[in-house]
Amino acid sequence: MDPTLQALFPGADRIPEAHRLPAPIHQRESVVGGELVPWRGECRTVLSPVCVRQADGRVAQLEIGSVPVMGVEESDQALAAAVRAWDHGRGEWPTMSTAQRIACMQDFVRRMAAQRDTVVRLIMWEIGKSLADSRKEFDRTLEYIEATLAALKNLDNDSSRFAQAEGFIGQIRRTPLGVVLCMGPYNYPLNETFATLIPALLMGNTVVFKPPQYGTLLFAPLLEAFRSAFPPGVVNTLYAPGAVAVPRLLASGQVNVLALIGSSKVADHLKKQHPRSHRLRAVLGLDAKNAAIVLPDADLDLAVRECVAGALSFNGQRCTALKMLLVHRSIVQPFLQRLSAAIDALKIGMPWEDGVQITPLPGPHRTAYMDEALRDARDKGARVINAGGGESCATLYRPALVYPVREGMKLYREEQFGPLVPVADFEDIEEALQYVVTSEHGQQVSLFGSDPARLGALIDPLVNQVCRVNLNSQCQRGPDVFPFAGRKDSAEGTLSVSDALRAFSIRSMVAARQTEANKQLLNAIVEEHHSRFVHTGFIF
Repeated sequence: MDPTLQALFPGADRIPEAHRLPAPIHQRESVVGGELVPWRGECRTVLSPVCVRQADGRVAQLEIGSVPVMGVEESDQALAAAVRAWDHGRGEWPTMSTAQRIACMQDFVRRMAAQRDTVVRLIMWEIGKSLADSRKEFDRTLEYIEATLAALKNLDNDSSRFAQAEGFIGQIRRTPLGVVLCMGPYNYPLNETFATLIPALLMGNTVVFKPPQYGTLLFAPLLEAFRSAFPPGVVNTLYAPGAVAVPRLLASGQVNVLALIGSSKVADHLKKQHPRSHRLRAVLGLDAKNAAIVLPDADLDLAVRECVAGALSFNGQRCTALKMLLVHRSIVQPFLQRLSAAIDALKIGMPWEDGVQITPLPGPHRTAYMDEALRDARDKGARVINAGGGESCATLYRPALVYPVREGMKLYREEQFGPLVPVADFEDIEEALQYVVTSEHGQQVSLFGSDPARLGALIDPLVNQVCRVNLNSQCQRGPDVFPFAGRKDSAEGTLSVSDALRAFSIRSMVAARQTEANKQLLNAIVEEHHSRFVHTGFIF
């Protein structure tokens, strides 16, 4: 236990008043069938990544509340409510006009915005994200919803014309798929969850939503907003262990879409539970082991700055994080020297502190994994370059720059999802390319260099291995209008504000022979507003 890190944890009475939770939040409700259903069963204590120092000098995670531990009965009830609301596509929500669904979502946004301070504080306390980044996550989520609403208006307006071809006339629109099971990750519990939940809802699907294990309480302030803004059964929350509830939900055959941000192994297992897997649409954000390739002519200051941010923003707990740095042998030593100094300059501390960059991990199990991966690398010939790298105390872990990392070490292929920065060197660019080619993952890669001919020659093979090549910048998701996807084990489906709307819908059409009688029939349907699907209205 590093005494320097231990001293960074405050005593309970030294937590600034402005950043404290007024009281532990003991959630005892869920949204099912349009009602806030009380819970009187077993509950799980929620421990913050933030530890407090005890009178005897030891540190312990702070208890910040509790959440229900539901079972199969409650999962069946949540699914039944979503199925009723869907009603074979005849329910109020799936048959509602796009403009009406937009109005419901705008009502939800107003209610959500009113809970900003509470949700932000819970993000910070539940997952240890800095206060600045917690605020950014909340605000970016609202921006994402607004951008999705704008994209939906454009999509609907573009579909408001009739198409004519080969003697037929028809109207083509996107329609919902059915019941969506939505599960988000702990690292961006609000933003990543809503990146699938919001488009799924806007396209007319009904949802069973299971919050992540870490980042559960932060949805408590939004339960009333879900209940009030949407018709009964459209949004149903489930607080059951995934291993208990999710296979059962899928085995029912009543889930039409699996929306999961998690691991490929879990996704593979879950998809097999569905009795008609060909009927199950999957929208998956999965593992990644994004590499940076630093060429001999790279601007080292720029490369180091981007690699530090890419590898260690939110402690490296991002799917888009740079998780392997491949550096040309001719510059590896000066690169390591500068990178080590940049890592050592990062501020380590509590999430409410100004300028903090390294904060507590979700729990001691994550610290234990970092220790295991680092020990494995050391045993096989790597060393820690930066002073104090790999030292820890409870949930605080000092980032470690590890070199040289080679095939056979955990850090070479496994996604560390934490503050370990592995570096490997290469002499021939083909070595770096082979790392990407042979990887099980294919999300993104970063290239650092200045020779247009060399970079151009690398772009062409890499775009067939990953879905985004970043030039002289870290890997990242945004802007949200850009497609976010992955090859191999990294994703299924594409997300962006427009792609996500398509992912949770299918094109349907109404067509007729272009006869005078059919023209009059369609005109009557449109003019007299007999159908919400067939219309020529424009949403402003």
